[in-house]
Amino acid sequence: MNEILSWKKKQENTYINITSKENNGSTLVSGNRRQSSQKDFVFNPGTSIVYKQRNKSILVNFGYFWHITDFHYDPFFEDVKKGCWKSVIEGGVRNYKKLVGRFGDYRCDSPWELIESAARIMAARQGDNVEFVLWTGDTLSHSVKHKGGTLQLEYVQNLTDLFQKTFRSQFVFPALGHDDPGFKKHLSSMWSRWLPTDSLTTFESGGYYIVERKTFQLQIIMLNTNLMTRNKHDEDAKKQWDWLNRVLEKCESLKQTVYLVGHIPPGSDERRGSLERYFSDYYNKKYIQIVQRYSGTIMGQFFGHLHSDSFRVMYNEEGTPTSWILLAPSLTPRRMSNGQNNPALRLYKFNKYTGEVLDYTQYYLDLPKANRNEVDWQVEYNFTTYYGLTQITPTNLNSLAKRITFYNEDDTFAKYFRANSVKIYNASQSVCDSSCAHSHYCAITCVDFTMFDECLKTAPSAFLSSQDAIFINGLPFVYRIIVVVHLCVL
Repeated sequence: MNEILSWKKKQENTYINITSKENNGSTLVSGNRRQSSQKDFVFNPGTSIVYKQRNKSILVNFGYFWHITDFHYDPFFEDVKKGCWKSVIEGGVRNYKKLVGRFGDYRCDSPWELIESAARIMAARQGDNVEFVLWTGDTLSHSVKHKGGTLQLEYVQNLTDLFQKTFRSQFVFPALGHDDPGFKKHLSSMWSRWLPTDSLTTFESGGYYIVERKTFQLQIIMLNTNLMTRNKHDEDAKKQWDWLNRVLEKCESLKQTVYLVGHIPPGSDERRGSLERYFSDYYNKKYIQIVQRYSGTIMGQFFGHLHSDSFRVMYNEEGTPTSWILLAPSLTPRRMSNGQNNPALRLYKFNKYTGEVLDYTQYYLDLPKANRNEVDWQVEYNFTTYYGLTQITPTNLNSLAKRITFYNEDDTFAKYFRANSVKIYNASQSVCDSSCAHSHYCAITCVDFTMFDECLKTAPSAFLSSQDAIFINGLPFVYRIIVVVHLCVL
């Protein structure tokens, strides 16, 4: 079997330094030379490499991109003997109760040393094969909200400079988080090294933009989800919505595909339920409707904010799964409420031309070990292997969600729950009982707020053990689950 081991990009998306080797290590092709008429490369600049062998063509068109989110950089995390700053919500004073390690603490936001270690591991993984970086907001710690705008921008500049050094040949596409400074013109100037002129125009006015990839089918839409929290009468929110409709209509007409990317996801927090909702009900419903309308154009949706590792499935009016959302966990180990997580980074593998997401690898840092000088960013899991999927599709994620409902049928929920906190918790009854598990399922399958609340009330008994749940209210167990799924469709 032949394997394409490496290739490097040159200007204008042409390819050089391509090497193919047999399993025995002998070189078949190097550079742009051909060895035989039966084994050769056909170059397709900007889109793909095709390897031909015995009248068969194998399209090699994949690349990688990072999704990084919720760094919450704490510039005051300087002295491990004094601990970290509490947030303004908690009084804004130092916490002296416990010494903290130099890479952070589960009660604290990210120190610079943690962020630098994350940058080093990202630079070391895949290198030139990384196409771009999605940076979905909440750059600064909760502790700097009371600081002036000049200082806040200085802290963001520090991270921007670090990312520029880390990703020297890649573009970084930032999205505004709710804890980021709102000085869009200053940020626009800071990030102009990465964003095209047209993108800067809409970012300065509203904090949103599209990255138009001229030679690719895939386009990238960066949303300002802070505007999604407002009511329907807000003019800035309406402008973004009208812009989004125009952009999606244009992409559909050109047969392009898109990623929708932002900080705050639609729907409910699987760990906090109705207590943690940021989209207004008006814009949450509109978001669901626009995804239903353009599900054939939207290849994927990527968000952060919740600091947890989860996903969402979205359905059309008939209840067929048509789109998905993947939620990346945070770098900061601190969560404002309801638990914490280990620091995390996510690397996606995708079709560079169409945008089809093929897989992702979740990396994490064991924080207690790091603070004992065992700094080792490890692979937590590979998505398709971990969950036994062949590919990432709405149908497959819907099937995975159904497997999560069968709490005692196999270990799927236990694996999901362990990943949800980035290996902090195990799925034991003392940590997550049947109601907790049901809340996760409802959040995954019911993005609409009203449907989520109904899901919580309708079938909590569906998470009883299989021995106790053969019939629920006279309905077979499996049929009851199907009823719940259809409740989550608008």
